[in-house]
Amino acid sequence: MKCPYCHSNNTKVLDSRTTEDDTAIRRRRICEDCSKRFSTYERYEDITIMVIKKDETREAYDRSKIINGIVKSCQKRPVSLDQIEQVAKNVEIKINHTGKKEVTSTYIGELVMDELKDLDPVAYVRFASVYREFKDVDSFYNEIINLRDKKDASIEQ
Repeated sequence: MKCPYCHSNNTKVLDSRTTEDDTAIRRRRICEDCSKRFSTYERYEDITIMVIKKDETREAYDRSKIINGIVKSCQKRPVSLDQIEQVAKNVEIKINHTGKKEVTSTYIGELVMDELKDLDPVAYVRFASVYREFKDVDSFYNEIINLRDKKDASIEQ
């Protein structure tokens, strides 16, 4: 680390501590040439993830859009805001674990549906109906049958 006073590269760390919110490490340093002390902060690099929409346009990932969609699908359902936040967090973790700077909205929608399927089947069908653009009653019916068949298969195992 270069000294901000004399620009020497000859510095050493005296003390390291996490910040109060645990989002960074504060390092107290001393320059061995001019003896001045200074602090540096080490934070994780926050990369912006771009979402590729169905029409091929791109926009920055926005967690609030996911939460709003989940809230709409969970209206009048026994799902707490904490559970909705957890779904959004799980989706975000999975997106970050891809290591990609761009993900499709389709991928995000599938992640949300996977989470909702376990949380509340009615909310899942509501979300799927908008996400998959159901055109008629048969689309709803087929999705409910698929959901029931998967549930029955998991019970048999």
